[in-house]
Amino acid sequence: MKKKSSLSARGCHDEPKRPHRMICLMSEEEYRLVNRYLKRYKITNKSRWMRENLLHFIHRNMEEDYPTLFEEHEMRR
Repeated sequence: MKKKSSLSARGCHDEPKRPHRMICLMSEEEYRLVNRYLKRYKITNKSRWMRENLLHFIHRNMEEDYPTLFEEHEMRR
C-alpha cells in the first residue's frame, strides 16, 4: 500500500493555485506591530492571514460602495 503524501492529506489539491505574487513594504514599526499580533493570536500562516483579511476588507467595502445614479454632491443639493 502506497503512503499518501503530506500535501494530499491536508487537502491542498482542492484549493485554487495562486500564481500571482503581491509584495507589500512596511516600516519597521508596522512590521513589529503585525508580528506582535500574529504571535499574540498564535497565527502561523502569515500569507493566509493577510490574504483573508485583505479580501474580507475589499468585499465588505464593495457591499457598501454600491453604484448610484447620481454623484454624492449632486444628491446633497
